[in-house]
Amino acid sequence: QLQLAESGGELVQTGGSLTLSCAASGRTFSNYAMGWFRQAPGKEREFVAAINWIGSNSIYADSVKGRFTMSRDTVKNTVYLRMNSLKSEDTAVYYCAADFRGQASPWRSDYDYWGQGTQVTVSS
Repeated sequence: QLQLAESGGELVQTGGSLTLSCAASGRTFSNYAMGWFRQAPGKEREFVAAINWIGSNSIYADSVKGRFTMSRDTVKNTVYLRMNSLKSEDTAVYYCAADFRGQASPWRSDYDYWGQGTQVTVSS
């Protein structure tokens, strides 16, 4: 089992920045591709960003491209999501997930493990 724990979510003003963290434990973290997804109230969980197992390739949803950056630190077994220029529509619970196949994927069904989520609220 791979355990994932997100942190860093909070209330932030429109236009502000925030960095989310996801700490992994229990298995060899470096073998997994990692993803960030989010779910707003009344909406489906949607893809935000993903990074491959080695950190050489990352992909982003169009809605966050140019504003969000995903990275990973294999020594710390942690992935990060740096979010800039936050908008009210970024308000959601953010989840990290791990994919054993190792390649960055936007598809929820590809992910084997999920964290419990962290709340991000963007308010003016």
